[in-house]
Amino acid sequence: MGVELRKIAAHPAGIVEPPCPAGTRPMGRADIPAIGRLFNKVFRRRDRAAGEDLCRYIATVFFGAPFYTPEQGSIVHEKGNGDIDSAILSVPMQFDVNGRRIVARLLCAFMVDGKTGAAGAARLARSVRAVRQDLCFSDSSSPVSADHCVAGGGVILPIQSLEWQRFFRPLAAAAVLAGRRLPIFRARPVVGALGLIDRVLRWWSPSSKPTVATGCQARTASLDEFLRCAAPMLERFSVRPTWSKSEFDWLVDLAAMNRSLGTLQCRKVVVDDGRTIGAFLFFGRPNGMASVLNLLCEDGREADVTAAMYACLDAEGYALATGMAQPFLMNAISRQRWLCFRHRGYFCMVTRHADIKQAALGGDIYIGGLASESWSRLLTDF
Repeated sequence: MGVELRKIAAHPAGIVEPPCPAGTRPMGRADIPAIGRLFNKVFRRRDRAAGEDLCRYIATVFFGAPFYTPEQGSIVHEKGNGDIDSAILSVPMQFDVNGRRIVARLLCAFMVDGKTGAAGAARLARSVRAVRQDLCFSDSSSPVSADHCVAGGGVILPIQSLEWQRFFRPLAAAAVLAGRRLPIFRARPVVGALGLIDRVLRWWSPSSKPTVATGCQARTASLDEFLRCAAPMLERFSVRPTWSKSEFDWLVDLAAMNRSLGTLQCRKVVVDDGRTIGAFLFFGRPNGMASVLNLLCEDGREADVTAAMYACLDAEGYALATGMAQPFLMNAISRQRWLCFRHRGYFCMVTRHADIKQAALGGDIYIGGLASESWSRLLTDF
């Protein structure tokens, strides 16, 4: 069953116009109600109109980016009667690639209206094949979408497809994670009671406490300070987000809307002489989970910065911290105790440029966090 977009118009003389031909086209603002309904049907398993909050969020995310153009935005497929039966929602983001700048597309949702949308979905998938794109990527692809990506000339980044989880208070952390599906486990009395047991566990097994980084400490910083730190620390990567001031501000404003993950915060890591060697952005829920979006550091200071980050988050009382794995951080992160990795969804990308593909496969790319879908309310709300 399709989502109604427009009805067949009838002339005063009673002559009915023929249906429009089926095909793909850029998504327009007039499509938002139909897209919201399709989102509800595909991802929330309820076939009903989207609420005002969801419609406003779709408009803000998919039409408000600084580099938005219809050609770089989302695309939909219409059936012959004008109904939308499939769509790919995307956000344009600017990247630096070996001294040149491109506008990449973050693919946020691939929605298909059951079997009736299969033909349209195939057309949409062909439109984002590698030979046609500077760079498209998604950090939450399903196995089916990942297969389509590879068939279309794309690649899967296996490390970025992982999420690390560092437990500080293991029992409370287990309750927080279980609370993603069963909210009762997130209740304050439950987490509080388990926290008391965790105190005994931490005394009995001190290895659950992160080792403090010698000569380094994390300090509260502003989001503007993070941006100033990011520019020189990103230069080590051949492919990296540009993060102009306007785009960065727009992204953090969007991220701050995701209150279900907590408050968006920044910390910088400084050495004894006051020099900043790293910085990280994260969502924090008091006594709950710290969701790290982006972690950056000077080349060679990965171990110091990650140790300082974990010590900081532990000292602030979080039960656990999570974040996207990155190749340049794997050695430092893997040295932590009480840490595990889980598959978070396939990180897929397609590009027609050989140097981008080579950089991605060689770990010479910085992507994720704000330069991904991790901040989106579409993953956590509605």
